Amino acid sequence: MDSDLFVTGCGVLSAVGQGKDAFLAALLAGDQAFGVMERPGRNNGTAFLGAELSALDMPERFPGKLLRTVGLSGRAALLTLHEAWEEARLLDADPLRIGLVVGGSNIQQRELALKHETYQGRLDYLPPTYGLSFMDSDLCGLCSEQFGIRGLAHTVGGASASGQVAVIEAARLVRSGEADICIAVGALTDLSYWELQGLRSLGAMGSDRFAGEPALACRPFDERRDGFIFGEACGAVVVERRATAAERGVEPYAKLAGWAMALDGNRNPDPSATGETRAIEQALTRARLTAPQIDYVNPHGTGSGVGDPVELAAIRGCGLDRAAINATKSITGHGLAAAGTVEVVATLLQMKASRLHPTRNLEQPLDPEMNWVRDKAVTQEIGHALTLSVGFGGVNTALCLSATES
Repeated sequence: MDSDLFVTGCGVLSAVGQGKDAFLAALLAGDQAFGVMERPGRNNGTAFLGAELSALDMPERFPGKLLRTVGLSGRAALLTLHEAWEEARLLDADPLRIGLVVGGSNIQQRELALKHETYQGRLDYLPPTYGLSFMDSDLCGLCSEQFGIRGLAHTVGGASASGQVAVIEAARLVRSGEADICIAVGALTDLSYWELQGLRSLGAMGSDRFAGEPALACRPFDERRDGFIFGEACGAVVVERRATAAERGVEPYAKLAGWAMALDGNRNPDPSATGETRAIEQALTRARLTAPQIDYVNPHGTGSGVGDPVELAAIRGCGLDRAAINATKSITGHGLAAAGTVEVVATLLQMKASRLHPTRNLEQPLDPEMNWVRDKAVTQEIGHALTLSVGFGGVNTALCLSATES
């Protein structure tokens, strides 16, 4: 592929830390914020486990009048985009040449459920903003309005791979020349108790085994895992060519060396080692890298009973068994649509710090021979990294990041 695309800015928030510095510190410390979820529209007499954000510290640029009309997903998108925007100095860029891709579908379900309950039987009082907020494009409109983006904007959906699909789409748009700069946002998926119950009924979400011990429930790649644990999160990355960034005096984090998306042809949540392997191999080929050159793999790693062993089989089958590996979701929980972007940010921050975060609750690894980062952070120089995502409906993505000096 011989990519000249780079990540020049990023923003992130999760239940363990808001902003890049707090997020990285929490990752390296192996912090956690899991408990019984209490957000209105999400509990409804239930005891679902997850990690919920504390109050968001919104910048003054966003007026209170605006924020009163914006749900949690919208506020999270504004906050993470603001951090990435400032770091990449996009105020100095031509707004007509900036694009935006929002990863995620059916993003604001909890807000909609609350509206349904509040205005049932009195539809005439339903706020007009409902006519906007039930559409995924609401986040595109909100962010483009507040940041003056005038190039292009759209949403992409790939279930739990949506965040990484958004990064890939941003890269394609810059590579094609449709935008000079493109921002990918992995949207906060604001689940209601309806979606949580559905995911539990599918057997995808835990936890029965650790219902009384939330801190132990999220355990990717561990023998005692019993499903993913939800975690509120949002991430944003800025993709552009190095020459464009240099005009604003911005130094990139890393090169976006290669990417791939491969489908299983499968509506069900069951993963496919064949599909995941194809995505990995295609991303490596396009990055002109071989498996032994990859120093670190940031996997999808949800804690799924079926998904984790399939993913390990694909990683090992591609010859990546010597690369260091940890699981970001063990700390943040599973952000669904946001996960892929949040984990790209986690990878970039670890590359910059030359440190890899621990994997919480990895007591009995499914494959003890893998090069796990377990209970403590470790020092690791990372020249080339691979980050993976998998989504319901047979969506597999892989993305290679290379240090700028590599």
